[in-house]
Amino acid sequence: MSEMNAWSLAQARDALRAKQVTSVELTEACLSAIEGADALGAFVHKTPELALDLARAADEQLASGEAPDMCGLPIGIKDLFCTKGVASQAASRILEGFKPEYESTVSQKLRDSGAVMLGKLNMDEFAMGSSNETSIYGDVLNPWKLGEQALTPGGSSGGSAAAVAADLCLAATGTDTGGSIRQPAAFTGTVGIKPTYGRCSRWGIVSFASSLDQAGPMTKTVRDAAIMLEAMSGHDPKDSTSADLAVPNFEAMLNGDIRGKKIGIPREYRMDGMPDEIEALWQEGQDMLKSAGAEMIDISLPHTQYALPSYYVIAPAEASSNLARYDGVRFGHRAALAAGDGITEMYEKTRAEGFGPEVQRRIMVGTYVLSAGFYDAYYNRARKVRALIKKRF
Repeated sequence: MSEMNAWSLAQARDALRAKQVTSVELTEACLSAIEGADALGAFVHKTPELALDLARAADEQLASGEAPDMCGLPIGIKDLFCTKGVASQAASRILEGFKPEYESTVSQKLRDSGAVMLGKLNMDEFAMGSSNETSIYGDVLNPWKLGEQALTPGGSSGGSAAAVAADLCLAATGTDTGGSIRQPAAFTGTVGIKPTYGRCSRWGIVSFASSLDQAGPMTKTVRDAAIMLEAMSGHDPKDSTSADLAVPNFEAMLNGDIRGKKIGIPREYRMDGMPDEIEALWQEGQDMLKSAGAEMIDISLPHTQYALPSYYVIAPAEASSNLARYDGVRFGHRAALAAGDGITEMYEKTRAEGFGPEVQRRIMVGTYVLSAGFYDAYYNRARKVRALIKKRF
């Protein structure tokens, strides 16, 4: 029982319902694990008192016999999600001291389902990065290998991936703009899914690139991802891009039956010069699907080579627009001013001090591709290329 923090969501859920354990005990096991894992750099704002209050409330709900699937399950929340009364900095100095007066829709849905928030998780600053090295809080380490040759857990949801892999929490939220859930899940041996755009509300998530950002679960098993995604999903009138679709019971759909399904294998995804070990893993994946009864279909996605260049125009352009709101006027970091400085100097100094080098770089690239004379050549062209890629899919 001392290793309850290593349980999956499904295991813990069933144990709670069988009254083999309480949410308070489960939460205390996770809090104890978190206290002994500061070297990982995964948790950046711990909320033990809040967690235990939520756990006690969950135990009462469980005792009533009417509790949703996530009730009493301790999870971590990526620092990109606004959490009421709890520091939400997007791992950036420019949001230093910011404690929202509201809760993001996704974290509120999880709270409504009875989930217990253990605290906020580290990430790349404003979700810009793929190794969790751009955070104001410092690097996150991969729990699979520490020491002199420590490995990265990936990014930007590196704190979420590391916390789940190290059993500091049963699951965590992540966000994915261009791989920020999928890549760290792959690096840490965990399960991550970027849901279809619009499945999870973006309201209350600090924006990076609005047409690409999407929240998703990071868990220990596929079943756990199904359980958590159902709790996170749903139409939200506060998000104009939220899909007005019913949320299915994802867990009930996990029957494993893919007999007769046709699975396309894009030939462009097997690039020249791929290492033999990657080729072998690619083939192994196909063999697994074939043995489960699926049919492999050779297909072509000829615009694949333009996907990354398009991303690196669209994402910085949208970031430049979204991050213009951080200026030191209403909240967050404000630079000290010299005598005679006006509002322009305040903006310049605050943004220079508040944003890290990677964020500054992307803002500058984004501002450039949106500027007069370059808007059509870069931003509009990238949008058209994205439309072609989407049409091919």
